[in-house]
This record gives sequence, structure tokens and C-alpha cells, in this order.
Amino acid sequence: MARQQATRQRIRKALIIGSLLLFPVTINYFSPYLVIAGASEGVINGSFVAFGLMFLSALFIGRLWCGWACPGAGMGEVCFAVNDRLVRAGKLDWIKWFIWAPWVCLIAITAISAGGYRQANIFYMTDNGVSLTEPQNYVIYFVVLGLFVGLAMLAGRRAGCHAICWMAPFMIVGRKLRDLANWPSLRLRAEPDKCINCKKCTFNCPMSLDVNGMVHRGSMENDECILCGSCVDGCPQDVIRYSFSAGR
Repeated sequence: MARQQATRQRIRKALIIGSLLLFPVTINYFSPYLVIAGASEGVINGSFVAFGLMFLSALFIGRLWCGWACPGAGMGEVCFAVNDRLVRAGKLDWIKWFIWAPWVCLIAITAISAGGYRQANIFYMTDNGVSLTEPQNYVIYFVVLGLFVGLAMLAGRRAGCHAICWMAPFMIVGRKLRDLANWPSLRLRAEPDKCINCKKCTFNCPMSLDVNGMVHRGSMENDECILCGSCVDGCPQDVIRYSFSAGR
């Protein structure tokens, strides 16, 4: 069982590091700027589609993207080798909302001013589907990379995911709607009676969540949970498990 769990985490880490390596190809599909540029011309582009899919997927699989596929996850977790300190999130988690809310409003205003969306072009401003084809394009790439890596090195585990990620709010909103509707979706479940308070779940959490506290409160719901399964795979008593179900 332990070998199977360790294998799952190796696969997860391989996926996010692979996504990081592909980031020069894919960055335009997660671009906060290009979605505004597309809106100004009435074009639904790749980033618009990606953000929409993140929101829709969160209705059924929460923030699984953040734990298993995001290039930002790869950036953050590679930095564990430099700074593996738990992040004291709290107010840090609110910064991304002050980034996201005005940005989404700007997208809406820009699209309305342009007369609405009139066409779709997934490869908008993206040559042959590849994001970075000219040397000057790497300036934005290294700025984004530097922000996530710098925050992780200075503040600790995946600090950029807590503070500046413009994608996470789409999925958090999707999760909130899921909870209101209370339909079946991918969640974590726990059996508090089996817990021996070793707190390995909290120590292993890449998002620095008090997982042990969540177990004893009887609710594994947390806006910053990315369903990475580190708590599932690191628990010696099999207290926590994945579940596709309704309810909190």
C-alpha cells in the first residue's frame, strides 16, 4: 500500500514538473493579458477557454488542476529544495482576489466595449500553437517565473499559489457553487477516530494547510486544498481518502 501511495505522488510530481518544462509552449493559454487583448477584438482565445474549463472542472473535481497539472505547481514544488517552510497564509490568500476581481471586471468591460465576442481563435497571437517564438517574448515568461519562484524561495511552500495566482479564483468559485448545489464531486474524506495525531498530513501538505485540524473538525473542505493527495498518501493509518460524493 505504501509503495502504491509513493508511486502516486511520484507520478503527480512528474506531471507538474513536465507541465513546468512545457510552460514556454503553453504560457499564452494561461495569459491574463491575452484574454484582455482578445476581448478588445471580440475574440475568444486560448486563455479564455482554459480559464472557462478550470471553472467548469472545479464543479466536479475541485482544484485538481492545481495539484496535478499546473506549471505554477511545478515552479513552486521544485523550490521545496530551497525553502520547504510552511507558509502562514491567512491574509496572503486574499491578495489574489484583489488581483482577480478587477482583472475579470476589465475583461468584461473590454468585451462589452468591443461589441461582445464574435469569433473564436484558440491560437490568437500564438504562432503555430507555440507561445514563445521570439526572444522578446521571454521577458514576460521570466517575469512570471521569477514571481512564483521568488515568492516560494522567500515565503515558503507554493507562496505564489496563495498570493498571486490569477487562475485559482476561477476554481475556488466553482467549488463554492458545487458546495451550494451539493452534487457529487471529487473530495477528501476522513475518519477522525483512526487518527493518531502524528500530523504527517499537515507536514506533508504542499499548501501548508492544517490538515490535522481539518480531520478533527470533521470537514476536509478548504478553499486552498488542491487535492494533491499528499495527506492521503502520507497517512500511516489511512485516515484520509479520496471520495467522489456529495456533502462536505
